[in-house]
Amino acid sequence: MKPHLFALALAVLASSPLLAHEGHDHGDEKAALPNLGNTPQRQPDGVVFLPKAAQRLIGVRTLPVSAGEHPRGLELNGRVIVDPRHGGQVNSMQAGRIDAPADGLPLPGSKVRKGAVLAWLTPASGQIERAGQAAQLAELKAAHALAERRLARLQELADTVPAREIDAAQSELGSLSARIAAIGGGLSGREALRAPLSGVIAAVHAVPGQMVAAGETVFEIVAPDSLHVEALSYSALPAADIVGASVAAGGDSLALDFLGAGQRLREQALPLLFGRRGDGLGLRLPLGQTLSVQVELRGQVRGWAVPRQAVVRSPANEAMVWVKTAPERFTPKAIRSEVLDGARVLVVDGLADGDRVVVEGASLINQIR
Repeated sequence: MKPHLFALALAVLASSPLLAHEGHDHGDEKAALPNLGNTPQRQPDGVVFLPKAAQRLIGVRTLPVSAGEHPRGLELNGRVIVDPRHGGQVNSMQAGRIDAPADGLPLPGSKVRKGAVLAWLTPASGQIERAGQAAQLAELKAAHALAERRLARLQELADTVPAREIDAAQSELGSLSARIAAIGGGLSGREALRAPLSGVIAAVHAVPGQMVAAGETVFEIVAPDSLHVEALSYSALPAADIVGASVAAGGDSLALDFLGAGQRLREQALPLLFGRRGDGLGLRLPLGQTLSVQVELRGQVRGWAVPRQAVVRSPANEAMVWVKTAPERFTPKAIRSEVLDGARVLVVDGLADGDRVVVEGASLINQIR
């Protein structure tokens, strides 16, 4: 090939793209990742990069932890119940219709005094029964009129009639009057539903005009200064090992005293009773609410106490906390924890003294991808 032709061929090859064989194209190189700058992001090793501005925005707060001795704990399911010594129910003694008193039925949350009339119960009876009572009442009234006239005649003849006959006539007249009053009250009278003790109305289960059965609960009354919680233990738990308990109420941990344990299983569980008295304590939690009861046991265990909201779940559903290892870096640490009280848990493995654990905003950090 002539030299000038060879130079021209090299120039053409240099100016045109080189193509590989089919399936061997080398032009699919990955584009460089953009620089995220101050964008929150999770690194491949699980560490989260969170700029200071983002930390302030989501309200991240950390707290250094140190190990210490804490009481052993156990978490049980429980519910709020009526204090049997300072609370109660108002039930209907017989079937009938509910009538409101002059000022109306009491509303839930209203205070009542012992003996106050909460409602009236008009007894319900069948037509045949009422007809029989009316016929009996008519007979008694007729007999009462005859007894009155007989007594009047005997009193006119008091000088010739023995005194014992006059006394017998007076006694018969009094007995007939009492029977008339009893049957007449059964026909037209009504029963007063009174408060058995002073307290606060927790629930009202009837409205004016409603028909209720015998023994049906109409009102529930709770003591405003007494809180009782019943917890169920499905494992053998000696009563001597129980010190007390605590529950979460309005974001706070509320301590309770151990009152006793039942001696009969209920649905294969042993009922444990906790309670406490204090001003307005009985109104902190509604009656019947289910909650977690943190039972304090005798003995000590060493660990790090952290707020309950600091513990989150990893993608593998393992308990973990976020630890601040640098001003803008947060590292996840898997932990083992136990119950401590209503507001805190005890980490027994996975932390070290001085670790700055995220105590607020941990759930938001956990969502960063």
